[in-house]
Amino acid sequence: MDTRLFGTDGIRGVANADLTPEFVLRVGRAAAAVLAPGGGRFLIARDTRLSGPMLEAALTAALTAAGASVLRAGILPTPGAAYLTRQAGATAGVVISASHNPIEDNGLKFFNGDGFKLPDAAEDAIEAAMGDGIPAAAGHPAGVEDIPDAVEQYVEFVASLAAASLAGLRVVVDCAYGAAWRAAPKLWRHLGATVIPLNDEPDGGRINVACGSTHPDVVSQAVLEHAADVGFAHDGDADRVIAVDDTGRVIDGDAMMAVCALHLAAQGRLAGRRVVATVMSNFGLEAALQRAGIALERTAVGDRYVLERMRELDASVGGEQSGHLIFLDHSTTGDGLITAVQVTNVMMETGRRLSELASVVERFPQVLRNVPIPDGARFGVDPAVQTAVDAAARALGDRGRVLVRSSGTEPLVRVMVEAHDAATADRLAAGLVEVVQRSLARH
Repeated sequence: MDTRLFGTDGIRGVANADLTPEFVLRVGRAAAAVLAPGGGRFLIARDTRLSGPMLEAALTAALTAAGASVLRAGILPTPGAAYLTRQAGATAGVVISASHNPIEDNGLKFFNGDGFKLPDAAEDAIEAAMGDGIPAAAGHPAGVEDIPDAVEQYVEFVASLAAASLAGLRVVVDCAYGAAWRAAPKLWRHLGATVIPLNDEPDGGRINVACGSTHPDVVSQAVLEHAADVGFAHDGDADRVIAVDDTGRVIDGDAMMAVCALHLAAQGRLAGRRVVATVMSNFGLEAALQRAGIALERTAVGDRYVLERMRELDASVGGEQSGHLIFLDHSTTGDGLITAVQVTNVMMETGRRLSELASVVERFPQVLRNVPIPDGARFGVDPAVQTAVDAAARALGDRGRVLVRSSGTEPLVRVMVEAHDAATADRLAAGLVEVVQRSLARH
């Protein structure tokens, strides 16, 4: 694991290697001591990963041993857990998931009682408390309660955000064998759409494998085969979504942000006429927003940084190119189902197909390369890498961007080059990858 226990999206690692039951026991007891020193209630949800029940049992034992009671929501999308944490008046919420990561990974995401992810200071306090001797709540057993209708409560809430019935709309939805397996098809049926569900089984042995938001081609093919109006591909915990339009074209988070923000702005409902995105968002998004007099504010990569800036600016729409969108008027975190509903709202209210709506974003060719960080190696400040990045930036001028950064969730260095033509982007990215690889070999 990284030197700091918490990454950009909670704690992640290989289940039963990094995330052992013993480790989760320590984290759970520390979390109870920091977040609920007088007891309190924790809501726990998880995705379908095979390691989920094991880690849930350890976390439940840790929290109750420390004097906190537990509400178990079962398999539920991460944003559903954030919503129910607020609704139930819980002290905090925890989701056991590694989102879009491979099957063998798992993780812990913490929310406060308002449904927001914990600030750095609270995470640091939990990490510090793991080294303390936390006494058990002897003679004060805490209870464990199940929420049997957790999915139904969450779906009812998301459905309430729909602008109209979706009768006559044909929707493909890829649940990635993950947390959306019941919630997503149930949502679209509730709204009256004809649903073509894909990978809608709670199969933790196939979660994210050749499906979901990291493989939108699966939905693209299904949209064409079934003559659907729109398709949506979720990740393992359904906090993000990638769309597919009626022509089978993939519509990423940048295009969805543009579609929704432009529509809200036209109605006078876009707070501050600004959108918050990360440095990874394509320049095409910025250009589309600028034409409508909407400012784009960029942050570091990670939805926590997007949310932090949104709250500072009182913005209502923000997100990431990866499909992790936040509609702060409705949710405290990225929500794939809410995002999908917001997209269909624009379609229904304008009477336009997604292929037409998304055409406002003319993408600059963008190349993203992932360079694995070998075991024991570190990626940090390296003059050779910085020199190469500066040279690439000079070569692009104002017709592109370069970004080299460590991933906050995986042992990877991400190299991104955006240019006016694909050949230039490919060439510069290949050169930067070589420099990064040499740097990693030295460190």
